[in-house]
Order: sequence, then structure tokens, then C-alpha cells
Amino acid sequence: MDRREFLRLGALAGAGAVLAQCSGTGSKTASAPATSTTTPRLESVLDHAPADSGIDTVVVAMMENRSFDSYFGWLARDAHYLEQGRSRYGPKFAINANSFQRFHRPDGTVVETARRALSTDPTPWRGCNHPDPGHGWDDGRAQRDGGFLAKASGNDDFALSYFEGPDLPFYELLARRFTVCDRWHASLLGPTYPNREYLFSAQSGGHKDNFLPFAQGGFQWTTIIDRLAAAHVPVAEYYSDLPTALLWGSRMTPHVRKISGFGADAAAGKLPPVTFVSPAFVGGNRSDDHPHGDPRAAQKFVRDAFAAFARSPQWKRGLFVLTYDEWGGFFDHVAPPILPDGRTSTNDEDNFAQAGFRVPTVLASPYARPGSVDHTLYDHTSVLRFLEWRFLGAPPRGPGAAGAKWFLTARDRHANNLGEGLVPDRPDPEVGFDLDVEIGAPEAPCVNETAANPAPPPSTFEVALDRGYYERVGFTV
Repeated sequence: MDRREFLRLGALAGAGAVLAQCSGTGSKTASAPATSTTTPRLESVLDHAPADSGIDTVVVAMMENRSFDSYFGWLARDAHYLEQGRSRYGPKFAINANSFQRFHRPDGTVVETARRALSTDPTPWRGCNHPDPGHGWDDGRAQRDGGFLAKASGNDDFALSYFEGPDLPFYELLARRFTVCDRWHASLLGPTYPNREYLFSAQSGGHKDNFLPFAQGGFQWTTIIDRLAAAHVPVAEYYSDLPTALLWGSRMTPHVRKISGFGADAAAGKLPPVTFVSPAFVGGNRSDDHPHGDPRAAQKFVRDAFAAFARSPQWKRGLFVLTYDEWGGFFDHVAPPILPDGRTSTNDEDNFAQAGFRVPTVLASPYARPGSVDHTLYDHTSVLRFLEWRFLGAPPRGPGAAGAKWFLTARDRHANNLGEGLVPDRPDPEVGFDLDVEIGAPEAPCVNETAANPAPPPSTFEVALDRGYYERVGFTV
């Protein structure tokens, strides 16, 4: 037993009352959002004109299927991180994070969260002998109402895995240096595609699952890419294997580029003002962090993308947003909120206003407060809200005039602008850590060796390849 695990057991022994609210009793109000947002609002770039924000280039990296507590729970008990925060921001500095929780199986057995790197599984990082945790529309509601091991959650103990800072060395560096958002939720309590569609368009067209628009030749509704292009603001997605933008069909083809060109464009200072970078979604060597991918492959993808941007001439007036599409079925102790949405319903099964659990998110920029926590309530459309303010004439805060043309749907119109977490002056372009930090090699991909160690089922992207969706919209894989 190492020192961290010894401390973990001590913390569990003295925290029964706190952990009871995370035990999966079936109460929707068992784990209410934190009230830390009562601290006075600090000055931000939103208090100034968009052109004076200091941000000319925004790079967004959206990864897959991990929760905030699973990845960043360690920050709440890291003495050095908390001491630094209090020295900079006052004695009330805190982060709402918790690695050490417990949940009930359907038979009543209590199971504690466990550090993934210490698992005795033959593939501790990938978890090949576990199912992919439940993260569908119904799975998420079961987890919200009954805990992360509830009968209909789609989970086993793998969903209670957590990581320490040294397990995810590049994320540890980002979190210590820049701003962590501890109230950033997935846009929907549902799976990958709907959440990625909210990032691009503030809606999923009413789809609750990973629907692919074969018959339509791509979704037909308006995206942030359409709006930016109409305003002559260049925008592109640099993709590793399959670009998300092409869910909207062939009209997006001018806006997709291969990830192999990202480094050269960054070095030359030629990244578009709005840039999305997408990891590899397909196969055993995927880098998107979706189980059964190895988190270290995802670490390397984010490290390399961030390093290229941070070394570029655009970094001094840049913002790098790291986030995840959804929680992937992994545990988190904060109840998902209800947000304004055009598809709000009193029927929970049809309520698109129901956001998802929290996801790991960091704002990295010369304008980000160092070692800070932003307690503002955000979802993926907070990215759109910032872009709409910076480039499309949206007000810095609030829904603006009813007849305005800058927003896409009710969701982004009412979303909080992530610019709240950025400071207006005294930018610090020094990254302050080794951009080439070493990351361990991933485990070998899962293989279908035995019934107890099955290969994961094909992803939606792989099914899309089989059925030829991308070729149908004029994209050659």
C-alpha cells in the first residue's frame, strides 16, 4: 500500500456523512451543484470590447468519455495546488472535486472508487475485461437517479476508476498552470454525437443517440462554422481519421484538414482564428480517450496539439480549450443541471434541457488565471457563446435582444460565456513547464481472446465507415 492509498483509506473512514450523498440512493437531489459561485466576480475580458480581448485564435480539443471527478478529483486534496491557489486568490480558494466516493450495487453491496493505475486487471489502463461504461440517454438517467452502479446504469466497477495527477502527467501540468472549470457539464445527458453536435450547433436536431444522417446527406441545420464563414472568419477542423464537421455534409468539406498539417500551420502562424482539433476515433490505437482506448494515447495527442500551438506565434493572443464530449459513464458527485433549451420538456425522457455530468475542462491561454478554478456554470455551447461574442457581435453576457441574429438556438443564446475565466491584461505567454513531458507507452489494444476479455464493439464511426456515410458526402477515408 503506498502513501496515497493509505491517506485514501483514512479519508474514507472520516467522510461517511459526505459520501452518503454520493451513494446512489435514488434521489435526484442527493448531490446538488456546489455553491462556490457566490465569490465576487473578478474582472474578465468580457468587461472590454471583443477586439480588446487579446484573443485572436481559439483552438478547441474535444476528447471522449471521461468525468471530472475521475480525472481531476485529486486536485481537491493536493496540498501544493491548494496552497498556491490560496496565496494567489485568497483563503476561500477551493475546487469542487472528489475522487473518493462509494456507490451501491443493485444487491446493496457498497463499492468504493479505486485508482485505475493500481488495478490488478491484466490491462489496467484500457480495462479490456470490462464493458464500456454506460453513457446513453437512458444509462445517464439511471446513473443520475440511482448512482453509477444502478441496475440500468450499464456499468460495472470500471466506472468507478479514478486517476491521480502523476497518472495523467500532461493534464496535471495544464491544471496546475492554467484554469480548471469545475462546473463544465456535457450539454446533454446522452452519448457522443449529440454532445458534439451541441459544440458545433447548439442542438442535436432532437436526436438522442448517435444517429447518422445518411438519407439527408448530412444535417441541414446551421452551425457555428456556417455563421463564422458567412462573417468571413476562417474556421477549420483538423481531423485524425474522421471529421465531426462532415456530419453536416459536403458543405463542410472546405473546412476540414488533416491533423498532419496542424503542426506546420501552427509554426507558420497560419491556424484559422477558430480551430478544432480531433483525435483518432477508430481502432485499437485510438487517441480520443474513449474506452477501451488507453488514456496515455490521449495524453500524447493533447500534449502534441497544445505544444504546437504554444510554440506558435499565435499563442500570445490565443486560447486552447480542452474538454470532453461527455462523462462516459464514469462517476461524478455533482448532479447535472437543467439548462435553457428549445427542446425543453416536462417529460424527462424527452427533455433536452437536461445537461450531462461534469467533464474535465481546462482553459489554457496567456490570458488564463494561473492555477485557478472557474466556478461558472458552463456547457459546450459556452464555447459558441465566446466565439459569437468575439467574432459575431453577441453581447458579452445575457441573451441579448429577442430578434438578434448572432445565436443558433436558445441554448447558446442563454449560455454563460467562457470568457469569464480570462483576464483582460497582464498576459503571461510563458507556459512554465516542459512541453515534451514524457508519457508512458499505451498498452496493446484489446483483443477478442476469450469471452471474459472481449474486444469492444465497433464504434459508431467504424459502423459509419462500413456503411459508407463519409464517402456519400464526398469525403475519402
